Amino acid sequence: MSDRATMQSIAGLVPPGSRVLDLGCGDGAMLDYLQRERGCSGYGIEIADENVLACVKRGVNVIQLNLDEGLSMFDDASFDVVLQIDTLQHLRNTETMLVETARVGRIGVVAFPNFAHWPNRLSIARGRMPVTKRLPYQWYDTPNIRVGTFKDFEVLATKNRLAILDSYGLQEGREIRFLPNARAGTAVFKIERG
Repeated sequence: MSDRATMQSIAGLVPPGSRVLDLGCGDGAMLDYLQRERGCSGYGIEIADENVLACVKRGVNVIQLNLDEGLSMFDDASFDVVLQIDTLQHLRNTETMLVETARVGRIGVVAFPNFAHWPNRLSIARGRMPVTKRLPYQWYDTPNIRVGTFKDFEVLATKNRLAILDSYGLQEGREIRFLPNARAGTAVFKIERG
């Protein structure tokens, strides 16, 4: 997710000067943006060699780690903010990593493709898995292990005693606050331990 409007929206949830941990940071674009535009510092966690190299080239501190191994290397509240932007749907231990996000960071910011977006619902009604800009893969070659919806995340957060501080949808860089479960391709949540 490197669209500038999307990065600005998510960055708005991160207080200036925060110490940030970006889980599944990709090429480091988000953390680089936070460093330049919001005066943040911190680390990215990434597994792919080419993305680790891209982070280094950007000047982003990066740790090569498989997130399915957990975050035991970090103490409670080690960071002001922990980001999970387009990461949750790739993890085998989704619930554990969500709880770890809230443990390691004072707040967490989570964003993922919203499977309940109306074009996805229409595809399902036609008997096909959706292929959209946010979900660009066929059912048989997708890197996504899981699909979730805005409402599903609210249930999971409640189950794990996580307080939702803010939530909205994103559609083509625009924030959607009215009926985001149906109207937005991306779900965004700001959470903390309850």
